[in-house]
Amino acid sequence: MDRSADGARNKLLGLLGDLPAEQPISAKVLKLEERDGYVLETLLLELNGIEPVPAYVAKPLEGTGPFPLIVYNHSHGGNYGNGRKELIVSSPYLQEPSFAKVLTGMGCAVCCIDMWAFNERGGKTESELVKEMLWQGRVMWGMMLYDNRRLLDYMCSRRDIDAARIATIGMSMGGLMAWWLAALDERVGVTIDISGQVDAGTLIAKRGLDHHGFYSYVPGLLKHFSTLDIQKLIVPRPRMSLVGRNDRLCPVEGVELLSSGLSAAYAAAGKPEHWQSLLGVGGHMETAEIRAAWMPFLAKHLLEN
Repeated sequence: MDRSADGARNKLLGLLGDLPAEQPISAKVLKLEERDGYVLETLLLELNGIEPVPAYVAKPLEGTGPFPLIVYNHSHGGNYGNGRKELIVSSPYLQEPSFAKVLTGMGCAVCCIDMWAFNERGGKTESELVKEMLWQGRVMWGMMLYDNRRLLDYMCSRRDIDAARIATIGMSMGGLMAWWLAALDERVGVTIDISGQVDAGTLIAKRGLDHHGFYSYVPGLLKHFSTLDIQKLIVPRPRMSLVGRNDRLCPVEGVELLSSGLSAAYAAAGKPEHWQSLLGVGGHMETAEIRAAWMPFLAKHLLEN
């Protein structure tokens, strides 16, 4: 057990505001349907004791499991009506077919929730929620992470899920969520983030803060942690980070800084091959190059081991 890493995780959790006390999780199945090659469950979960959380779980048509699990984190894109729907119908900046189709086709189950303010959790705007939560001693990013970790609790309790084989993936806000979730929760064995490799110090130096929404800003974070400090908490678990070289939301200087630091950290841990960084063509998007890279990485580290 790495006590220093555990201490860092606890300290990081302490910066995420007043998180809800854990209560029993309940799940209500609202709909069960067969879609394009997979089974889709529409669920309503009680995760946080504040408001119900709409969720999708997609599973392969064949077999009963237990299936390896992918936690899919939806993007932001300013499209508050989209949310978890991105799992089953790709956003314009994502490749086709959808993540649900691709991941279930690989033999995995995949889950996704609507984050605060998105899709069926709408009604209150992101800015309204940020302000309300700050007044209450809460941090919106902390509350998002809390819901995702409780989602993991629920999924790991299911008999059709292999709790020993868990990965997470997402694009943009979803990519940021992927590496934060993995840093805080060691149950995540494989991490893939697309267009989410943002170094905070570089973002300030490049005056790129206004390219990002308010949701992810954690009060006092940089007094205690650099972005690299947080991401080192994933080492030595396999991680792939993919960014387009023309992505203004992920300045290249920061991507390269983090890649250098993580290469050294993974080498020191004796697992240099577990860190893969791709700086590819394009901007803030999942290109064909990116999809062709992450699929075999996921298969190798989640399905073949």
